[in-house]
Amino acid sequence: MKAIRVHQFGGPEVLKLEEIPTPKPEAGQVLVRIRAAGVNPYDTYMRNGTYAIKPPLPYTPGSDAAGTIDAIGSGVKKVKPGDRVYTAQTVTGAYSEYAVALEDQVHRLPQNISFEQGAGIGVPYGTAYHALHHFAKARAGETVLVHGASGGVGTAALQIARAMGLSVFGTAGTDQGLELVRREGAQQTFNHGKAGYHEEILKATGGRGVDVILEMLANVNLGGDLKLVAAQGRVVVIGSRGDATVTPRDLMMRRASVHAFTMWAAQPAEVAEIHAALTAGLENGTLKPVVGKQIPLAEAARAHKEVMESGAVGKIILVC
Repeated sequence: MKAIRVHQFGGPEVLKLEEIPTPKPEAGQVLVRIRAAGVNPYDTYMRNGTYAIKPPLPYTPGSDAAGTIDAIGSGVKKVKPGDRVYTAQTVTGAYSEYAVALEDQVHRLPQNISFEQGAGIGVPYGTAYHALHHFAKARAGETVLVHGASGGVGTAALQIARAMGLSVFGTAGTDQGLELVRREGAQQTFNHGKAGYHEEILKATGGRGVDVILEMLANVNLGGDLKLVAAQGRVVVIGSRGDATVTPRDLMMRRASVHAFTMWAAQPAEVAEIHAALTAGLENGTLKPVVGKQIPLAEAARAHKEVMESGAVGKIILVC
């Protein structure tokens, strides 16, 4: 089979398309014929060797994919060959034509969701649900600001927040991004590249601030977020690419809090809840992943460059 392999940590150029043996599932495992794989920012950090998780070399990147079950190992009861599934983590890596996953790492993909859309579920929708439900403990009627709402996690958060009954604000840096943010559920949108947009957000809340902020780029925005959050408000840090400068008094005077997490530390009960909720939302049409770009597997290096560029619109998918 064809797979992307990383033999040394470094820039996008270390991603190499190679022909390797097709893996076989062991007990409790399944083999997935992958049709599409999702590209996430953490994939680039891992490739650089700067992520908290450093896989042994060589390895195949990727956790998110969608396809069909090709074979199952002994003891597997959840799925059978031919079933449509999406993955949330794999054993052997998602940037490939076939991947082995644990039985609990695959989830049923509804017929109304394409493989390309399915490849954008695992990390983006899992992260958004985890942030809103388990960390922010958001409640219907509250106001949420999704900061950087036009990317994969951002659009997922917009859809989930609207389904929860929240009043949704979203930011993006381009006209195309703002249009997408409005289409995917934000009732009010703001250009985070425009001077004075913080004041616009505060004005839109009548000066009280927002109850929940989901932050995708904390090293740039966290200091400003603390001036936007309402009394008893919560900021959930989802992504950061460096250090942040904050004024603790902004938190103190609001009795607000900052939370942060990694999806890899989610507990089994949380993971089960996340995917039960996501499957229901996918089936009833509440959740619908937005595919921004489809790039051939062989061009994974280009996908890694583009996923880190500003102005993201939807999810970048590798077609296998």
